[in-house]
Formats: sequence, structure tokens, C-alpha cells
Amino acid sequence: MILHLCTAAQLEAARADGARRPPSLDEVGFVHCSDPGTVHLPAGYLFPGRTDVVVLAVDTDRLAALGVAVRWEPGVGPQGGEDPRGPWFPHVYGPLPLDAVVAVHPLVPQPDGTFRPPPEIAG
Repeated sequence: MILHLCTAAQLEAARADGARRPPSLDEVGFVHCSDPGTVHLPAGYLFPGRTDVVVLAVDTDRLAALGVAVRWEPGVGPQGGEDPRGPWFPHVYGPLPLDAVVAVHPLVPQPDGTFRPPPEIAG
């Protein structure tokens, strides 16, 4: 399982199309995802304190069956370039089909605005 973050409104918009197509797909060619151990990193960076964020749990076997590639690649380091020593993240190369989403969980910020994975996915 991999995880994708978006707002509830972005998810609703994706439902009309059947796939999530964030701007990153056009900008860098993939959809950013995380795993349960790293989901708090992009959540805190992209959505600090927001209460409308959801976590999409994505089944990688379903992605493969749909012909959608997933690659694990280095995240971006503090200087802006890839950091092979830091955490690696799954990147979905193509629109993220909602048929591969097996669950949607709200991501509730802590009092200080940071996030922890929802208990259902924290493992």
C-alpha cells in the first residue's frame, strides 16, 4: 500500500474523471505518494494545519493490474535536489486511477498543525 494526500475537494473533482491528476503529473511526470512512515513529511510541508486533507490508500497490485507504473525514488533534500540518503518516496507515473484506491481517511492535524498518520494506516 502507498498513500496519496489531497484535499477532500480535490478528491471529489477526481471522482468525476475517475483518476487523480494533480499538477505534478504535468510538471514532473508523476503523482507524489508516500508510505505510512513518511506521509507526515509531505503533509506537514504541503498542508500545515489544514483540516480538509484526506489520505488515499492505494493498492499497488491494483495499479500494476491497470498498467500504471510505480517507482521508488529519492525525496528532495533541504537544498532542493534529490537526497539519496533521505527517505525514498513512491511516484505513480500516470494519473492515479481511483479504482486502485482501497480506502480514504481524514488526516487531522495535531494542535501544533503537524500530522501523524491515521491509526488505520499507521501500522
